[in-house]
Amino acid sequence: MFGKRGATTDIRSPAPAMQPAPHAPAPAVASAPAPIASPPTAPIESGRTPFPSDGLGAPLVPAPTPERRQAAVNMPAVDSRRSEAYYVTKGTIFGALIEAIDLAQLARLDAESAREEIRDIVNEIISIKNIVMSISEQEELLDDICNDVLGFGPLEPLLARDDIADIMVNGSGTVYIEVKGKIQRTGIRFRDNQQLLNICQRIVSQVGRRVDEASPICDARLPDGSRVNAIVPPLSIDGPALTIRKFKKDKLTLDQLVKFGSITEQGAEILRIIGRARVNTLVSGGTGSGKTTLLNCLTQFIDADERIITCEDAAELQLQQPHVVRLETRPANLEGEGQVTMRELVRNCLRMRPERIIVGEVRGPEAFDLLQAMNTGHDGSMGTLHANNPREALSRLESMITMGGFSLPSRTIREMIVASVDVVVQAARLRDGSRRITHITEVMGLEGDVIITQDLFLYEMTGEDADGNIIGRHRSTGIGRPRFWDRARYYGEEKRLAQALDAAEETSQAMRG
Repeated sequence: MFGKRGATTDIRSPAPAMQPAPHAPAPAVASAPAPIASPPTAPIESGRTPFPSDGLGAPLVPAPTPERRQAAVNMPAVDSRRSEAYYVTKGTIFGALIEAIDLAQLARLDAESAREEIRDIVNEIISIKNIVMSISEQEELLDDICNDVLGFGPLEPLLARDDIADIMVNGSGTVYIEVKGKIQRTGIRFRDNQQLLNICQRIVSQVGRRVDEASPICDARLPDGSRVNAIVPPLSIDGPALTIRKFKKDKLTLDQLVKFGSITEQGAEILRIIGRARVNTLVSGGTGSGKTTLLNCLTQFIDADERIITCEDAAELQLQQPHVVRLETRPANLEGEGQVTMRELVRNCLRMRPERIIVGEVRGPEAFDLLQAMNTGHDGSMGTLHANNPREALSRLESMITMGGFSLPSRTIREMIVASVDVVVQAARLRDGSRRITHITEVMGLEGDVIITQDLFLYEMTGEDADGNIIGRHRSTGIGRPRFWDRARYYGEEKRLAQALDAAEETSQAMRG
């Protein structure tokens, strides 16, 4: 029992408690940081599972919460202070901790109570095993072990930071992060590949998925919405590879994109009208270019009374409207059954009386069903896809339909694309790490067998400063009356559209002058 906090749950293992050696000296507490002494016993074996489970990968301890993650140790991303001795000591203490606690009792506690109980037992283990360390080292070790038992181990400090866009783990000893568009290596590491594999299993088990030798690839998401991809041996040769696309707590808006220089105010106004006036839109871009962020920005201008259905591989869209139905694909089980594909979701949502359909990422034959939806009364539908420019985006859309097994002539597919897609918005990540909206492009029609497009807005790179940052400008192409003009007038946006186009043209002329 732990009378210090009045707890009523005893999480100690029913096994006999550890006893200190006779006349063992009290642990030394240094007043300044000092090297961690070598432990008197062997470290925990690499095969031990640091995260208790029910045998199926489901955790037996409270799942990590954003609140507890915020309380994680505030450790810098690039940290090379930890020595091999630290990890040996941690392994010794961790092994003793697992033997000393009752996992079933621990699972009944809330996250903070469980953390405090673990800290008490770890402090006792440090005293009994006569391990010498400074107060700061002991606090760091306590937080580290609590993160291992209750959270995602060494990843917790990174997950607590909102300035990190991506976390990339290449085996147990190599962790990279992306901050402000730049990738940098951290000093964070895992004890071994087995600990990393256990963390991967813990993450994916929370959404009913698994990753192991029989099923070595998995897409999942964290409770806060962060997107996760895990690939493990034998496919990943140097140990498990884990990639986390962080979910930002504060959703970006078009006004913030203007502030960051991703688009001008006039360009943002046109995007607002596109979202409001139910213009069928594709958001195109490369990996990490901000497609999902831009799609979120466009959806902010959808009317609150519209019924919206989203289809995603991993749910990450943040729609604020009250009438939203979120659908997510499902992989096959171990028997190869139960898979639900993106195409099945898109086809099913057509029976759910949607007013707008939003597809998180178009990557296969569901492109055909999305185009059908756009062309049959579901105006304002949106989706993203990977492409380097608007024309390539339309070609890739055609390729996806062809590869989906549809035996349609190329001209028929292009006619369908022209009749369905109104605007392609291109996002790009530049070589300095900045993200820009480089094109707002209309789909005009067919000329022979060629799809005709016209650019409303373009981003031009003009140079580079002394720090390697890209210098450029957004400019209007001078199109005074876009194809969706009548649609904007129907929704009462004609005057605002004209003002935005005129202001953009004046700004472009001033730059040229």
